[in-house]
Amino acid sequence: MKYILINRIKVQNANAISGFTWGFPAITHFLGFTHNLSLKMLKSHFGNNIKLKGCAVVSHECQVHTYGSPYNIQFTQSRNPPYMHGLGKDKKAETAPVIEEGKMNMTVSLLIGCDGNIGNQKERFLEWLEKQCKLQRLAGGTILAIESLDIIDDSHEGLQQIKFRCLPGFMLMDRSDALAQRHGVLTAENDKAEMLNAWLDFAALKQKARPKSDLIGKHLNGVVKNEPENAALVRLLTEWGKHLETPYDETRIPQEINQYFADLLNDQKNEKLLSQWHDYCNPTEKINADWEYISKPAKGYLVPIMVGYKAITREYKKCEIQNTRDNETAVYFVEAVHSVGEWKSVHRLQEPDDLSNCLWDYHHEEKWYLCRQPKINEQEQNEDTFTTEVAEEFFEEDFN
Repeated sequence: MKYILINRIKVQNANAISGFTWGFPAITHFLGFTHNLSLKMLKSHFGNNIKLKGCAVVSHECQVHTYGSPYNIQFTQSRNPPYMHGLGKDKKAETAPVIEEGKMNMTVSLLIGCDGNIGNQKERFLEWLEKQCKLQRLAGGTILAIESLDIIDDSHEGLQQIKFRCLPGFMLMDRSDALAQRHGVLTAENDKAEMLNAWLDFAALKQKARPKSDLIGKHLNGVVKNEPENAALVRLLTEWGKHLETPYDETRIPQEINQYFADLLNDQKNEKLLSQWHDYCNPTEKINADWEYISKPAKGYLVPIMVGYKAITREYKKCEIQNTRDNETAVYFVEAVHSVGEWKSVHRLQEPDDLSNCLWDYHHEEKWYLCRQPKINEQEQNEDTFTTEVAEEFFEEDFN
């Protein structure tokens, strides 16, 4: 397989909202862009020589049209057109309504898999492809410029070319396996935990209060400094450091530290220290605390993403629904399906097979219409990771 690299596409006013997430277009936009190119290709004389297969997305730069503080972000809105002229002498000019939208500017690269051979028509094909790309919209936005287009082989040399041209950039990867693993952890702790709880652990920025512990840390560092050869004290300080790295839970304080402060002499010198230790082990709403961010359940630059749709109604015939796109295709009413993705730097691609694992493609299963990537390791990512076992948790009812 070969790859078509459409490098650094500058897009203006792309759609920044996908499902109930925002900040980057949904992967369905990019697959739709690729699908439209393939339809145009079928109608051209290149259609018999080359077939498009899947699409990988590399983000170089993005700027969402927002304003406000970090805790009160709002999308910049405008009237389109700014005003409306009156249609007659008896009618006054009207102000155009504000249609709420979330827009962004971005620079992305698309890596599209392709099969076939165009022989000595490469330059002609790339010129045709660039023209067709600029005539289309990408995620609802206008394509202003494309830096370069090329067809690259699936080889180590081709991989190095792609990495060189796409850096600095981050490639969007499917991490639905992390979502499934997190759901498994939550259900082990609480059998009533839902998939939404697991997803929010990746989507939300969470904080938790930790009672003040500055005197405790200062004391433990002091005793180790005075007795650096005391292995028990060094181990005690190490356990305290590990404890601080985890979200606060008064029931999970290491037993060794509990025992140390229980045996500590309660005199005037240690009065404030032991008072803070008591508050640390028995927190109330009145004590002082530090707020700490809770890390996401898995490592990596993880983000919530929309990966497709699920039908929430029965299939309607073409004649039952008005104002559809065509009069031939059956219709479903759908809702967005959400999962977890990871932005991975392009330099982390090590083998040519990694390129094919980055390609998103359509996957259809009964009432599910999803965008998925090939599985890198079947032991880590089961083939059915994000089918009914995972996604069904988002929908309590399955309409027939």
